[in-house]
Amino acid sequence: MIYHSFSRYLYIFYSFVFILHIMNVFIDYRTLNYLIGILSIIMLVVSFMGASKLFRVLGTAFICIGAIVFITTEQFVAAIPSMMTTNMSLLTLLAMLPWMNSVVRSGRFDRSLNNLLNVNASNLGTLYPRSSITTLTLAAFLNLSAATISQDVLKRNLSSLNKKVRDSFIGTATLRGYTLALLWSPLEILLAVSIFTTGVDYVSLLPWLLFIAALTFSLDSLWGRLHYRKYPYENPNPVNVDMGEVMRKLLHLILALIVFLTLVITLGSLFQLDFIFTVTILIFPFALVWSFIMKRIRSFWVIGWRNWKHSTNNMQNFVVLFISLAFFANSIDGTPFLDFIQQPVLIFSSYPLIVFIIIQLIFIFLSMFGVHPIATIGILSGIIATLLETMNPISLAIVLTTSAVATLTVGSYGLVVQLTSMNTGQSPYRITLYNMPYALAFGGIGSIIAYFIL
Repeated sequence: MIYHSFSRYLYIFYSFVFILHIMNVFIDYRTLNYLIGILSIIMLVVSFMGASKLFRVLGTAFICIGAIVFITTEQFVAAIPSMMTTNMSLLTLLAMLPWMNSVVRSGRFDRSLNNLLNVNASNLGTLYPRSSITTLTLAAFLNLSAATISQDVLKRNLSSLNKKVRDSFIGTATLRGYTLALLWSPLEILLAVSIFTTGVDYVSLLPWLLFIAALTFSLDSLWGRLHYRKYPYENPNPVNVDMGEVMRKLLHLILALIVFLTLVITLGSLFQLDFIFTVTILIFPFALVWSFIMKRIRSFWVIGWRNWKHSTNNMQNFVVLFISLAFFANSIDGTPFLDFIQQPVLIFSSYPLIVFIIIQLIFIFLSMFGVHPIATIGILSGIIATLLETMNPISLAIVLTTSAVATLTVGSYGLVVQLTSMNTGQSPYRITLYNMPYALAFGGIGSIIAYFIL
């Protein structure tokens, strides 16, 4: 009860640390970085009480292994705070994402685009790509909310169909469209972590990710058309949809995304800022100006403040994961323990495609036991560091990103699968079963393309 009351004000403490981190990126003051490290330890302790059981287990494992290795290095305990700040940029980015979500909601883009799902279709095969592209477009800005918004509309419109068919359609069309947006969106944390781990340039990576997304979408849409065309469809809730208005909203979103990407690339190049930090500091001013141009600034503030405060107050899982992961990664760096965990993969280092497939399978296997893909990247970070010495970083970034994002459709204990399970009333294991071929194909396409550009 005491923690619950205190957790309502966590956003103040977290924000203070994040602001200090942003300041220190510009001034690069060692003493301030050490202070941020001390505050990171406090964040870890405070957040541990509010984190879910899975993240507490993961955090404990990273801390214990990191501590054991740290003791063997005979370093001073005073060095620990400096080791805790490595992933602070990722946490700061997570804290800023709700503002972009809020400006899209204030502009009512979600309502307009979901009208695409109310346009009549002769069968489910015709509706499938439309459902996927709607979720994809919304997910580029709204992330997880996009899947639930599309699912709610489809659940209502498909209410007269057989439940098994309805569940299968919703669990495939929305989740797959959702992942295809996260693959390349500059607002996606899995992409940011992959870039952070491999050190690649987003501009160099983006064309390949867009190509993979387009290819995967085309193949999945073809599958959806063929698989679901035998089911006739008649919308029980027909509405008069102004397609001109829908297209204007769609073009508006695409233009906003292009402008945002252009600003990220330009500012990053001018001021020599890394991709993650550039996106972080640009989100709020961009969203504010965008809301002003749309004349929706009041609703933006109302929606944004509520969303941001709620999201920041509930960051405990990621705070535990990222800070414990930073300690683990810095502890094992350059130690014999790192060589030990690298050895199995290094056996196949002369066969890059096999390495890529092994990485993909590790992601899928761990996701089915509830391990978050970010944690999997942390576990593999030592191996990736070694592979970077002999392999194209862009290839490794593609494999990490596609493998991580693909797991979102099959992670039985993952958030998006669990939400879909609750929305549709079906077993999360059935959703995993429906999407396993897609996850394997998605990761496989990424691995093959990564192999050819080595």
